[in-house]
Amino acid sequence: MRQIAEFLGALFLVLAVVGSGIMAQLLTSDVALQLIINALATIAMLYLLINLIAPISGAHFNPAVTLVALLRKKLHLALGLTYIAAQILGAIIGTLIAHLLFDRAIIEVSKFERSGLHLLIAEVIATFGLVVIVFADWKRFKVRQRASLISLWIGSAYFFTSSTSFANPAVTVGRLFTDSFAGIAPESVAPFVVAQVFGALLAWLLLRGAKKSKLEVSK
Repeated sequence: MRQIAEFLGALFLVLAVVGSGIMAQLLTSDVALQLIINALATIAMLYLLINLIAPISGAHFNPAVTLVALLRKKLHLALGLTYIAAQILGAIIGTLIAHLLFDRAIIEVSKFERSGLHLLIAEVIATFGLVVIVFADWKRFKVRQRASLISLWIGSAYFFTSSTSFANPAVTVGRLFTDSFAGIAPESVAPFVVAQVFGALLAWLLLRGAKKSKLEVSK
């Protein structure tokens, strides 16, 4: 059941990202407006999915989040690996369904090259912030509060990062299969994923340090 929840969460998240990107292109040629439409749809879907699915699987939808959960020993390895497989599969199928909804070829390969050190640094920062918010435990956040914080972070990172905040290896792989506004070319996928994993590991180090400081203060 947990894996199905992660699969569906990733599917609907990418469906929102890709589908709203296609719709935005149909509605306007203004790139700024396209990005706003895309961001709003993503924020809304992310908030809904976290609130609905967090009680079932923790609402990761993201291999970078699952990796840190494994490092923090919140998941055992076998379950974590099935989470990641479900997330990637869900992301790909979400893209395919978006194409079906807009009468496009079911499978496309993006030509949108996203290269440059600035984009990779942006992905490190976007993923770092996301993972810190997901696992921040120095305050007791309710699911709804954490959903709001995560959605707000991703929404703001759409505009303050040059990469528009993918911050998710599964979403990155899924967006490879659309030659639309949301796409990413095959040669750009691996560098993005490496940057995202690096950002997640930096967040893990920060969280570990914060936990040790909290324990020392409480003694």
